[in-house]
Amino acid sequence: MVPEHSTILIAGSTGDLGERIAKALVHEGAHVRALIRRGTSLSKTVPLEQLGIEIVEVDYTNAAEMKAACTGVSCVVSALSGLEDVIIETQTLLLNAAVEAGVPRFIPSDYSMDYTKLPVGSNRNLDLRRDFMKRLDQAPIAATSILNGAFADMLTGMAPIVLFSHRRILYWDDADQPMDFTTKDNVAIYTAKAALDNSAPRFLQIAGDQINARQLTVLMSRLSGQRFRLLKAGSRGLLETLIKIARSCSKPSTDLYPAWQGMQYVHGMFSGLGKLEQIDNDRYAGIQWTSAKDILADHIHSSHA
Repeated sequence: MVPEHSTILIAGSTGDLGERIAKALVHEGAHVRALIRRGTSLSKTVPLEQLGIEIVEVDYTNAAEMKAACTGVSCVVSALSGLEDVIIETQTLLLNAAVEAGVPRFIPSDYSMDYTKLPVGSNRNLDLRRDFMKRLDQAPIAATSILNGAFADMLTGMAPIVLFSHRRILYWDDADQPMDFTTKDNVAIYTAKAALDNSAPRFLQIAGDQINARQLTVLMSRLSGQRFRLLKAGSRGLLETLIKIARSCSKPSTDLYPAWQGMQYVHGMFSGLGKLEQIDNDRYAGIQWTSAKDILADHIHSSHA
């Protein structure tokens, strides 16, 4: 049951995850207000309008416009994606507007492993989220962060873990270290439900599946009919050294996911430092969680189609 007068404002709805969250909110029966930067292409806004989503174009630096956009909203959901200028500065403008408009709840753009346990400096993108968390926790507004481990598409090519053509499962240091994977659709549905849950706690942790490298070899062998084996890439210490070398050799850029950033995320997974501890999958009914088996089976099927 959707709470009466539930208007959810979402920032970042033209992005991949943000659009999924917006659609999930509509499906949940919420009135959805999408905060759109002035001048955004119609090709990105029209599909949202066709879903019945209210489009509000703003200049993020205009405090009056931002406050007006947040007025009457029961929760602000951020799905903004970027570096410091977005995750820290733009989200702070959004947070300030929500506070000024009296919005009771805020969901930041986290959607990651548990960055609160990672050493400072071990992951650039997650350091930004921790820095914003400090501002959010000082603001007079209730907050809920969604932590989901890694997005499940890392299993099918975004990270060198399942090496399909070589029939190997690559791992660092410990083949028995459990890892958390969640599809973007599962994250979106869960976030929508959390946005409508006025009693949601500060952190919610979810995982579509928890699986280690050794289990992946067994799973891939069964699914493919070919024998997959483990391939140890090296120790965590070696990976840390490779990250430093890769980062020092990279030219300064605004790339959100340079190779070394992906390596940092893999380190957080195989070290266990970012591992989720208390899984809250059962908090909301009606979610069909997608497993690693589902994801890999679909990938194998589509690659042979």
